Amino acid sequence: MTSSAEIVIQLNGEPYTLLGDARIGALIERLKLKRGRVAVEINQAVVPKAEWDRVEIRAGDKVEIVNFVGGG
Repeated sequence: MTSSAEIVIQLNGEPYTLLGDARIGALIERLKLKRGRVAVEINQAVVPKAEWDRVEIRAGDKVEIVNFVGGG
């Protein structure tokens, strides 16, 4: 049985279990991504960076994270 602090989402097309804080900002930190270099979409809607620490991810959400990488 899943506890209330554990939810399953789709992260970039793959099942992913979130434990604890389910806000976007916490997920970005958990994945060790740099905030300035990523964009986040939940259920096909882009979430502005200013809202990441307020928006909670819910069970079943489809989350897409795009990590921008520079090169040369």
